[in-house]
Amino acid sequence: MIPVSLREIARVVEGTLYDVPDPEARVVAPAVVDSREVVPGGLFAATAGLRVDGHNYVADAVAAGAVAVLATRPVGVPALVVADVQRALAKLAAYLLERVRPVVIGLTGSVGKTTTKDLLAQVLERHAPTIATDRSFNNEIGLPLTVLRADAATRYLVLEMGASRKGDITYLTGIARPSIGLVLNVGTAHMARMGRGLADVASAKGELVEALPPDGVALLNADDSYVMGMAGRTTAQIVTYGRASSAHVRAERVRMGERARAVFDLVTPSGRAGVRLGVMGEHQVANALAAAAAATVFGLTAPEIAEGLSTARRRSSGRLEVTDRPDGVTVVNDAYNASPESVRAGLRTLKALAGARRTIAVLGAMGQQAAASRTLHEQVGRLAAELGVHVLVAVGPGDPVAMARAAESARLGIEVHTVEDVTGAVRLTGELLEPGDVVLVKASSEVGLDACARALAGT
Repeated sequence: MIPVSLREIARVVEGTLYDVPDPEARVVAPAVVDSREVVPGGLFAATAGLRVDGHNYVADAVAAGAVAVLATRPVGVPALVVADVQRALAKLAAYLLERVRPVVIGLTGSVGKTTTKDLLAQVLERHAPTIATDRSFNNEIGLPLTVLRADAATRYLVLEMGASRKGDITYLTGIARPSIGLVLNVGTAHMARMGRGLADVASAKGELVEALPPDGVALLNADDSYVMGMAGRTTAQIVTYGRASSAHVRAERVRMGERARAVFDLVTPSGRAGVRLGVMGEHQVANALAAAAAATVFGLTAPEIAEGLSTARRRSSGRLEVTDRPDGVTVVNDAYNASPESVRAGLRTLKALAGARRTIAVLGAMGQQAAASRTLHEQVGRLAAELGVHVLVAVGPGDPVAMARAAESARLGIEVHTVEDVTGAVRLTGELLEPGDVVLVKASSEVGLDACARALAGT
């Protein structure tokens, strides 16, 4: 964050200073919403969530070195009091972004956003100072916090933009208008809130390309017809990526290497180079190509991009996070979130990683699937059986039970169990595991299966 005084912040966010001994005191470190993450010289934003109200932690934040807190009422410590903390963060981020002026890259999609963001950041930061979204801080709070981490040296600002309903991306691009817009795919994630079908999801995701300036670049997935349909919604230059032979940036000779990691030839307008990914799963090829397409816009050559992709590693937890236990059991924690697309990818990665080893899939509910939820869970259950997964543990009532029944009805020899909750999943899976097994744990985050994965992994 570039240094800025409390007086200036108050003016920008239309706030009032309370209990501030020196209005010229400067914030020189990032803003945070978790008092445990405060660093000296930072700003603490006291946001109120469903379970936690940041106003209860302002004293801890100041004790940790926060210059002041952003709050909705006087709190007995140096504070900038505003009507709405979220809106104030947005105003401050937009204001300071105008002073820093990095190249803003916005990316969205139904699946793969965080991994793509991590890959792209690791490619770009080899060549210039780069700030990227931390973890999955891709909403109306997380995006301003990311922007506020940028300083005068920042050249590239990579912003993951999530959307759970129409208008979300329009709001985010109003804070930080991108000159490069990257759309990964259109899937069923959040479909319950966006409308009745994929066309509604595409409408929401396409808000990103609509925000691009005429001299900007829209990076579109040539393998997704809904994404390609967004080309008519922007006056920006179109660059395509994918496996399609027509794509400007594409993959050829894709094959699976050691530990379920893809190997392919990267083809760009500047030439070609071999890539050996360090992240697991064939589905990561699409994410890598998306990152490569963005890098080509900035003039990186195919060998430079390939080297960056090949050395990039997983940065965000809960996404195909692998732990090898001393007894030979491998636990794959993919429990950060789940959609039908990501569960299918996870199951295929499980089989590719395991080879001849026994496989166990611990699967919970996939949230926000609207009226099609039961059918989509049944499809996942049948796929587990068809892929040859040896054991399925379905966690929770309702749709997971339907998933289990569909797997059983496939009559392909899969062993199926149902448990009520996370505690039951830990107990039963622990009893089922044998030395050498590979177990995948995946569900939407609200199910809480991350705790199951960590218990099984012993982490």
